Amino acid sequence: MTVKVAGIEFDNNFYDRDADVLYLHVGDPATSVDWDETAEGDGVSYGSDGSLVGMTILNARRRLEREGRIVMTFPTQRVETADLGDLLVPA
Repeated sequence: MTVKVAGIEFDNNFYDRDADVLYLHVGDPATSVDWDETAEGDGVSYGSDGSLVGMTILNARRRLEREGRIVMTFPTQRVETADLGDLLVPA
């Protein structure tokens, strides 16, 4: 079964009823090269091009029954620096 979330079609899916964890992935999960965590504690994985390829949703059934939906706040990453010392000084 294919599941579409946020415009992404996840064709590799598994629901662990005992743990109440839903695993969604685009293709083979082994293609993931990076992983991060959402604000809610769920896992998201990314392919080599930076695209979202997988989601691990904790307490999926409980959240859906309690709230009528599952909300995931995706992490953002920002790196900033102003002090690189003498690294950029011409030789």
